[in-house]
Amino acid sequence: MSETMELEDYLAAGGKLSTPLNAPPRYRGELMRLMASFVDSELAGSAGFADVINEAPGIKSRIAAARIVLEKADHAERVLEIMGEFGADTARYAVHQPWSARLDRHADLGQVRRGGDMRLSVFHYPLEGWTDAVVFNVLMGLATGVQLDELCRISFAPLAEIFRDIAPREKRHTELGIEGLELLATQSGEPEKIRASAAYWMPRVEATFGLAASKRFDIQKKFGLRHMPNEDLAGVWKQQAGAELQKIGIT
Repeated sequence: MSETMELEDYLAAGGKLSTPLNAPPRYRGELMRLMASFVDSELAGSAGFADVINEAPGIKSRIAAARIVLEKADHAERVLEIMGEFGADTARYAVHQPWSARLDRHADLGQVRRGGDMRLSVFHYPLEGWTDAVVFNVLMGLATGVQLDELCRISFAPLAEIFRDIAPREKRHTELGIEGLELLATQSGEPEKIRASAAYWMPRVEATFGLAASKRFDIQKKFGLRHMPNEDLAGVWKQQAGAELQKIGIT
């Protein structure tokens, strides 16, 4: 117990671990949960965009969507390798999983996870057409960027390094979405579609940050797995999302 408490103090003070061998059980559990959520969300996000590639209005936008599909799957695979080092059954990801499965568009999930995997609740909602997919990509991409800023500082050093490699590519996905959104906003009838999609996705993306004053955050902070509270991260995201929408005249 003394060694465990000393390790917790070390992690809380900014210390890093480099191997699963000296990770205490509760730390392992929280880290595995965090990684599973990221992997499952990336796979579900990849599958969702695969379904809309052929709805893209041009070759450039199809290439952008295909790139997102490919790189999100690659990001999932890289984090899954770390999960394997902690004893996860990575083989179950090799068999067919219904990553493209979605629930009713107007289901009210909040932060609830469904379907037997750990994807964020927002990835249970279906995309409706190209404009809706672009709006979702921008709003969720910005949220992913905020969350990756946290993950890049995680106390398990090999995983933090992977997240630092992933972050620029995820940022580029968002930039591609912003480029597409700016183009759509100049086309007749599209601003109304963008406004409706933004109104739909904003609360669902915000829910991905979790509950305010979360007890789980306190535990994860103690282990150096989190640094900023959920409500603070959500606040950063809302400012960024509002600024991007305001640029194209959407309030």
